[in-house]
Amino acid sequence: MPTARNGGVSLYYDTDGTGETVAFVGDLGYGAWQWGWQHAAVAGPYRSLVTDLRGAGRSDAPPGPYTVGELAQDLEVALADAGVRSAHVVGAGLGGAIALWAALSSSRPASLTLLGTAASGRGLDLEPLFAPPGDRDALRRSLDAAFSDAFFDEQPEVVERIVEWRAAEDASREAWEAQAAAAERFDVRERLHEVTVPALVLHGTEDAVWPEARGRELAEGLPRGEFAPVEGAGHLAHVEHSRVVNDLLLDFLGEPAFD
Repeated sequence: MPTARNGGVSLYYDTDGTGETVAFVGDLGYGAWQWGWQHAAVAGPYRSLVTDLRGAGRSDAPPGPYTVGELAQDLEVALADAGVRSAHVVGAGLGGAIALWAALSSSRPASLTLLGTAASGRGLDLEPLFAPPGDRDALRRSLDAAFSDAFFDEQPEVVERIVEWRAAEDASREAWEAQAAAAERFDVRERLHEVTVPALVLHGTEDAVWPEARGRELAEGLPRGEFAPVEGAGHLAHVEHSRVVNDLLLDFLGEPAFD
């Protein structure tokens, strides 16, 4: 199991495939399970690198609160440990904030794909996303904030698998609050013009946590930003409509701008 260390904090990551690296940075509270739909999709033409944020999955959970800058440094350490000099960074929710900070503080990001995120986490109600990992009924109920109603009707078996994965990998209450503090204090609205790498902003049109309007504003503020709605998807659009997201991601990575 590959791990990197940022000071005294052990950080889990995993890689698969060869070629240019696509690094996946997850959302608030969730383990690496959330990238299962993308990990395999890119690990042919690209090298996929999936991380667990500090506080979740197999990474350490030091006392908080955390900051987005600190979490971006964790990503930097994991990439360096894996021998990655440049990566296409894909972030969801809090992971999108980390990706933006990485682009502002490091030369490693070659591009950004930002899912269900914004230039600021201020004023968001993130609480509906949390459930104690040991309470499976609560884990299932909290998915109401992450997915559209249609997802529960169309893919009930996937919902049950996600509950199992969350029970095994998601953050405790203390660690979730430490991560949430990072999201709530994040604000780079006045610095978006400094992010000069190509950026694709994807947002579920039914996102009940990070409003779609904030995603559109993010894309408009990025010098090389492009917005694409994921119709009918909730907050975890990359899980709910994984084929759509994967096609958009792979098309974006293959654009001539990267040649």
